[in-house]
Amino acid sequence: MSSGFAAVDVIRVKRDGGVLSDAQIDWVMDAYTRGVVADEQMSALAMAILLNGMTGPEIARWTAAMIASGERLDLSAVRRPTVDKHSTGGVGDKITLPLTPLVAACGAAVPQLSGRGLGHTGGTLDKLESIPGWRAALRNDEFIAQLGDVGAVICAAGAGLAPADRKLYALRDVTGTVEAIPLIASSIMSKKIAEGTGALVLDVKVGSGAFMKSVDQARELARTMVELGGAHGVRTVALLTDMSTPLGLAIGNAVEVTESVEVLAGGGPADVVELTLALAREMLDAAGLPDADPEAALRDGRAMDSWRAMIRAQGGDPDAPMPTAPEVEVVRAERDGHVAAVDAYAMGVAAWRLGAGRARKEDPVSVPAGVVLHKRPGDPVRAGDALYELRAEDPSRIPAALAEASRAVHIAPTAPAATPLVIERIG
Repeated sequence: MSSGFAAVDVIRVKRDGGVLSDAQIDWVMDAYTRGVVADEQMSALAMAILLNGMTGPEIARWTAAMIASGERLDLSAVRRPTVDKHSTGGVGDKITLPLTPLVAACGAAVPQLSGRGLGHTGGTLDKLESIPGWRAALRNDEFIAQLGDVGAVICAAGAGLAPADRKLYALRDVTGTVEAIPLIASSIMSKKIAEGTGALVLDVKVGSGAFMKSVDQARELARTMVELGGAHGVRTVALLTDMSTPLGLAIGNAVEVTESVEVLAGGGPADVVELTLALAREMLDAAGLPDADPEAALRDGRAMDSWRAMIRAQGGDPDAPMPTAPEVEVVRAERDGHVAAVDAYAMGVAAWRLGAGRARKEDPVSVPAGVVLHKRPGDPVRAGDALYELRAEDPSRIPAALAEASRAVHIAPTAPAATPLVIERIG
């Protein structure tokens, strides 16, 4: 690596709206990973990127430099076609849980490296850790062996994959630069490309409960990531999906696992089933299995068998009862009408206040805490009907959660117009 750069010169280029050279990007990423570029210098560069953006070639090189900071997994020993899915995060978004074993049941292998929740969005690993005995950390050899045997793995990314991203992600979180599209796209895609998957389907969330509040923002992020995947030989498609309302009825950790198992058993809320099947069809098509029938795999029990095998392979007991919260507060409708809206962000914050999420990466999460909805937009209600319930281990958490949740549900005289769950397909 050339040492002919100074961090301050690289920062100035982007501060003044210039374009970073390939050599500057390679140097700054390597130097930051090694600790030569200090956190405060990378913070300044991240803010300059947030304010001034990056060109397509800059983002592609930035992503490649992040991949090059660590190892790239070789999945060539896995005989099935590999395909993964990534969601940009939302409220009640438990789709990875039923989707991964469902796609595996249809003949693909799903190497799903997942994360933990932060703020109002939940984390897949936190949810699965509700299952007694289940472990998130797998060695690379265990990961590849399970992918071959079961066809489905959901686990934490190893420390060797895109270490530059891990360092930069933590920095963005405390410097107000999380929202920069070049940094979001490169963060997601560096990990997904490094994990070695052959194809990738992106679920880019739009709405109050998502990081992308507008369709235009979400479309820009989706297009950026689809192009990055293509540039690195990973067939990538994206769906823009609605996150103005929570997905399903359960928001939390154990409650979302319970709902996911209902979907795998052939039931569950209609919107969760719809999105799971839409993403499954995209994944199977991207993996070269367009004739597979995920709906049949939910009906005939193959998806449930795949789930049980996946949980057992990682030390979990698929028959263990889910822990329940001792404190439950049921909130009821004050008048007749129809549910006009359930705001995803407010409900996500309510679940976080109950202990289901974390404010800082090192915070613990409460397994049984969360919100369970009894009504969704469009449902008729009568005065006294249960609208939702708040669940907590600690009763002192309920008042703050109640203050958030009470802002989320709106009742109107008539039902709202139905809105599509899948807004657009890109790729």
